[in-house]
Amino acid sequence: MAPFSVLTASVSLLAKSFSVFSCTSTLARCTSVLPAAYVNPVKCLTSQASGPPKRPLNGYFRYFMEQKPIMIRQNPEIKTVDIIRKVAQQWRTMTPQQKQPFQEASLRAREQFKVDFQRYQAQLTPAQVQQQALEKRQKMAKRKAIRKKRELNSLGKPKRPRTSFNIFMSEHYEEARGTTTQAKMKSLLEDWTILLSHQKQVYTQLAQDDKIRYKNEIKSWEEHMVDIGREDLIREQTLSIKKRLADPTHAAKKTTKKAKGKKATAKGKSKTTRKTTKSSSAKTVRTNKTTDTK
Repeated sequence: MAPFSVLTASVSLLAKSFSVFSCTSTLARCTSVLPAAYVNPVKCLTSQASGPPKRPLNGYFRYFMEQKPIMIRQNPEIKTVDIIRKVAQQWRTMTPQQKQPFQEASLRAREQFKVDFQRYQAQLTPAQVQQQALEKRQKMAKRKAIRKKRELNSLGKPKRPRTSFNIFMSEHYEEARGTTTQAKMKSLLEDWTILLSHQKQVYTQLAQDDKIRYKNEIKSWEEHMVDIGREDLIREQTLSIKKRLADPTHAAKKTTKKAKGKKATAKGKSKTTRKTTKSSSAKTVRTNKTTDTK
């Protein structure tokens, strides 16, 4: 059973796969069961002339690829999201016997994929293998970053503060010159550069207020993360500050520094007092000598 959240996230994958797969047979409706011999599974091109073989679709996606054109013929105005929702509901209500033809076709395609992939790997040079490993690590890092961002959003992490130009851009984007995003951004940047200082000051003040907002919200959010045991999501600078404050040697060093500072201040005051006293004494002596001379 494919969860709907996973299906929705796979819309882009399906859109890319439309040109690779062909639907040549009419699928029986979900209420009927057809033998595997009567089902013409969607073909999966597992090899390409210039590139690695593509992974085959699982049973559900094969079913989706055959149901999609049927639903579009019945309702040309239907949206892809609605198709996913309906097909997912149908798949959930199907029996194992109804799913079997699609799952068996997926297994056969998977075995063929293994053969094609081994053949492809054997043709690679060491440099290509190294490049392939690098690209794989980059993809994994990107996926990890996307998952982390989604998790932070679901936990309500405050948005970072906007700059003065960001605020200006958001206010004037709709009326900006140009038809494309790039053209609009360019025109907004040109408008920003010719703004007078007092005009920019308004957006600078808004940006400063947004920084204060972010500082207060992120502090409360990080305290909440500590309470629920998610210290792994706290910023490194916050953790380092907490570690320094919790370190007894840090507190002792801080106390020592304060004591040294006070001692130095006291010495400075004492020297100043002595200098003042000497200066006063010297003045008094000079005054007495002048009086005696007269």
